[in-house]
Amino acid sequence: MKKGLKQTGHPSAQELASAPGIPSLDDLNKKPLAVIECFECIPCNPCENSCPFGAITIGETISNKPTLNPEKCKGCGLCISHCPGLAIFVIDMNFTPKTALVKIPYEFFPIPKVGTEVHCLNRLGEVITLGKIHLAQLTPSYNKTYVIEIEIPKEFAMEVRNIKV
Repeated sequence: MKKGLKQTGHPSAQELASAPGIPSLDDLNKKPLAVIECFECIPCNPCENSCPFGAITIGETISNKPTLNPEKCKGCGLCISHCPGLAIFVIDMNFTPKTALVKIPYEFFPIPKVGTEVHCLNRLGEVITLGKIHLAQLTPSYNKTYVIEIEIPKEFAMEVRNIKV
């Protein structure tokens, strides 16, 4: 039996590899970019509408999976809080020589304070590393969803998707 998001609640390696919103590692190593882990063909397009640079495209059929144009993406993160599925992240692989910065949507309390060390979780909810809160921000454009920036060791940048406070 095929294992994937519908069977397990988390995407398989094949689903991750085939998602049109996930940039290549080569592109991620150039600049901060959005990573869109949207695997369902559902009628949704807030990410496309929220991007001021036209980097996210759904197309004429509103149930298409979003695609990312890395050339147009500025890594601003406006799309993060507009995704109702909490499926968009921004990754800066070059935050420091040894660390990456991962921006995630966050809808839990308490909101972590800047400088706090937190447990970082993978897609399965397992603790995989420690991280440090770099920023916890809520602005009117963030649609009542906080965006948390976490500094983590680079090797975990494509795996960290939540935190445990």
